[in-house]
Amino acid sequence: MEACKSLPSTPNLSHPEFPLYNSFLGNESGVRNDTHNAFDKASSVVITFVYFVVCAVGLCGNALVIYVILRYAKMKTVTNIYILNLAIADVLCMLSLPFIAIQLALLYWPFGAVICRIVMTADTLNQFTSIFCLTVMSIDRYLAVVHPIKSTKWRKPSVAKIISLAMWGVSLLINVPVMIYSGMILGNEQPTCTMVWPEPQEVFYKAFIFCTFLLGFFLPLTVICLCYLLIIIKVKSSVMRVCSTKRKRSERKVTRMVSIVVVVFVLCWLPFYVFNVTSVTGTVSTTPVLKSIFDFVVVLGYANSCANPILYAFLSDNFKKSFQNVLCLKKVSGLDEIERSDSRQDRTRMVNDVITEMHNTALLNGDLQTSI
Repeated sequence: MEACKSLPSTPNLSHPEFPLYNSFLGNESGVRNDTHNAFDKASSVVITFVYFVVCAVGLCGNALVIYVILRYAKMKTVTNIYILNLAIADVLCMLSLPFIAIQLALLYWPFGAVICRIVMTADTLNQFTSIFCLTVMSIDRYLAVVHPIKSTKWRKPSVAKIISLAMWGVSLLINVPVMIYSGMILGNEQPTCTMVWPEPQEVFYKAFIFCTFLLGFFLPLTVICLCYLLIIIKVKSSVMRVCSTKRKRSERKVTRMVSIVVVVFVLCWLPFYVFNVTSVTGTVSTTPVLKSIFDFVVVLGYANSCANPILYAFLSDNFKKSFQNVLCLKKVSGLDEIERSDSRQDRTRMVNDVITEMHNTALLNGDLQTSI
């Protein structure tokens, strides 16, 4: 949602920061001394370099995630379908980073109005789709842990694909204002890519900031927290039950991976939202140091896109084996099984787990009745 970092045009800015993340600079004075300009130039060089590093790592990592999920039958699980969509959104984000970095280096937008609109649209689309993917993944974890039997008819790859299409559709719908109002303005006689809001600009800007904060962070995060709270309650209430150990252990690992990915997302994006909301709710005296801190906060948000593949490699055995196979680090067998066979094994395992669950429940009820 970097597009919501743009303020209504402020032509008095002497240093044309990339407008996708300059909302926090709205209270900045147009007067700057040479020391501030030198500090800004040094900061821009560092941030530009970091952008290219994040772009390279993010593109390679997420491309690898997309390849292994599409390549191997064992990777076509419900959770991995959502991870696939998250990786596609991250790739879109990474493709926009070189344009952002070049504007930071040149101090103006050299690519024209069409590329400006495409970059801003892709940038914002990534943010909404990412949080929606994490929300759906958290709901999927809730269903798998709390309602493992009842949810089997919903937790299917075909259903996951339909939900994924719906997520992209909702993201595009929310993204309509960015598609309409993104454009170029002249600042200090140089073109700048930003959001060109109609009058009254400040009202539209603040409304967009709060709407995107609610729809793209606060409300999804509330749903995610509720899902994990219910999961914790379920797990604690089921401590004394006899379990089908293999499946429960597998679900526990997947839940752990998804929860850590969510936590990392929040840690990466929460500082940005704090800065962004602060910029429209209070008066902040912006200094070069504070602006550089905000630049780092924005980079931290982008860095989340290249952190996800690293987390998968450490937290998922299947991803780790698939990565090793693709990168020729280690030959792993069993990944190329045909999908029908893999699905049949999953169904058989599910039936066995249901039978075991019913048996364990009956034993538990018998024990309770005897004790009563």
